[in-house]
Amino acid sequence: MTYRDITQPDAEAEAEEAFRWLYEQSPEAAVRWYHGLSEAIQSLAEHPHRCPVAPEAEGFSEEVRQLLYGKRRGIYRILFLIRGHTVHVIGVRHGARQPRLLTPPETNGEEGES
Repeated sequence: MTYRDITQPDAEAEAEEAFRWLYEQSPEAAVRWYHGLSEAIQSLAEHPHRCPVAPEAEGFSEEVRQLLYGKRRGIYRILFLIRGHTVHVIGVRHGARQPRLLTPPETNGEEGES
């Protein structure tokens, strides 16, 4: 089964913030990182259940999963929900950051789409 992936605005903002910070350090590395992040998110269309449950799942009404992206001290956690045939990316957080309260995305009837 192939899932549709939707990146929520909060997750997009977090990814853009990380990109801007990385860009200040090394523009070329930041571009590579962002392309790799996009590919990692797209990979969730196939077998998103392969990813473990995230610490944020405790106390959340839905199962939050995470996909780790990056290397060494540059690991980011892509946080997502699986609703029907849709993967909702709800956060992109640096691995060193503490888990935080998440807000579930609105669905607008997307569960049945693929």
